[in-house]
Amino acid sequence: MQSSKVYADRKVWFSMWFLGAIASFGLAFFPMYYRLVDGRNRHFRHETELEEKVAAYLKSQGKKVPLVSQRLPDRNAKAWAASIILVIPIFVIVYLLSRDLLVHERNQDTFLASAFPERMFMPQTIPIKTYVIVTVCTLGVGVIYWLYKVVNLYNLHFKAQSQVEKEVSRLMEEDKVVGQL
Repeated sequence: MQSSKVYADRKVWFSMWFLGAIASFGLAFFPMYYRLVDGRNRHFRHETELEEKVAAYLKSQGKKVPLVSQRLPDRNAKAWAASIILVIPIFVIVYLLSRDLLVHERNQDTFLASAFPERMFMPQTIPIKTYVIVTVCTLGVGVIYWLYKVVNLYNLHFKAQSQVEKEVSRLMEEDKVVGQL
């Protein structure tokens, strides 16, 4: 589980990007969306590697290996960022980022709960329907709030992921010590 290279997700600071977008007449939204989609892709790939390591560890310990969760497909960050010039993709990207995080967290929780039954990892709840209603009722302006919430949810997830990885490492070390006794 321990590796020489420590993986860390890059946080996105919504206020910085939003103020930059206002100052640059919207141009800062392009790199912001790119960074959001690219960060999502990198994180999901890293999570797949973590699940594979946990599965290999469990197999080496002679324990039942849970099914590896369904991997969410990578999204082309450059194409999605470029597409926001058409405006409608802004809503699609925010929706997909929300839905993908929700699915990812459920998959992660299921996998880790089956691998380590003594410890539950709690996924966040993302009220996508509420965000859609707010966006529709405000004639699209609500997407700013929705984007703000999505950025914060990803940042919280990245922070929680760091704790999850530490906890998984601790549980794996405990199992090794107990197995040696």
